[in-house]
Amino acid sequence: MKYVTVEYAGREVPGVLDGDSILLLSATDLTEVISGPADVVDKIPYDEGILRAPLRRFRRDILCTGWNYWDHFEESRGKREGQDVERPKHPTFFTKGPDVVIGPYDDIAWDPAVSAKWDYEAEVALVIGKTGKNIAVADALDHVWGYTLANDVSQRDLQRAHGGQWLKGKSIDDTMPLGPWIVTADEVGDPQDIHLQCLVNGEVRQDASTRQMAFDVATLISELSFGMTLRPGDLLLTGTPAGIGNAREPQVFLQDGDVVVTRSDKLGELRNRVARA
Repeated sequence: MKYVTVEYAGREVPGVLDGDSILLLSATDLTEVISGPADVVDKIPYDEGILRAPLRRFRRDILCTGWNYWDHFEESRGKREGQDVERPKHPTFFTKGPDVVIGPYDDIAWDPAVSAKWDYEAEVALVIGKTGKNIAVADALDHVWGYTLANDVSQRDLQRAHGGQWLKGKSIDDTMPLGPWIVTADEVGDPQDIHLQCLVNGEVRQDASTRQMAFDVATLISELSFGMTLRPGDLLLTGTPAGIGNAREPQVFLQDGDVVVTRSDKLGELRNRVARA
């Protein structure tokens, strides 16, 4: 199933994509749907123009994984401005503020006064569906409700300016497209068999499979939940593959008017214009 959030009657309403229609649900939002069943209360025609970010209300910051494709880790070696590290032996986690989230077709709020180095990072994201702590690898996928797409648009100079930590350089408001829907885990199947691409102005910049991950989805969940409770509605980004602008020679960063497409064979497509805030 594909769960969506749509603009309807002046408010955002959760629903289920059903062919050419959307079944509207009685819940307040998808976070509530994840926690329990909801009734169908109406049916409207599908129109991509009414799609909004599927998740908007979070119980905590957005959870993220860094350096989770070794080709991406290696392409940036020597380009981290003195902040290089050795290959990590465990997943690298960080968080983003929730106000980064925008819809699947919204503009990315570009501001050259904030940063001169705006970069794209196509990612598969997962949504936790069941509370868990110290989750075993063998049980980890049972805790996933569904999968969606995100683009972890980053400000590289802010990353470097704040000691190499990633919170500030990845938490600028209205910069992370999410969606277009959440595909339930049963429909996705093997999360290590998802094709992921990022295009800028029609040029393919990133092209990879989740099979290339350094740490697979089950391992990410298990390691993140060690001593730390994960709850329904938590959003976890699983890392980006090679091809980022900061690692290219010469470097190339997002500019006003660029069109960024994040797409997957199983999860749909985000399409966002970079626009001056």
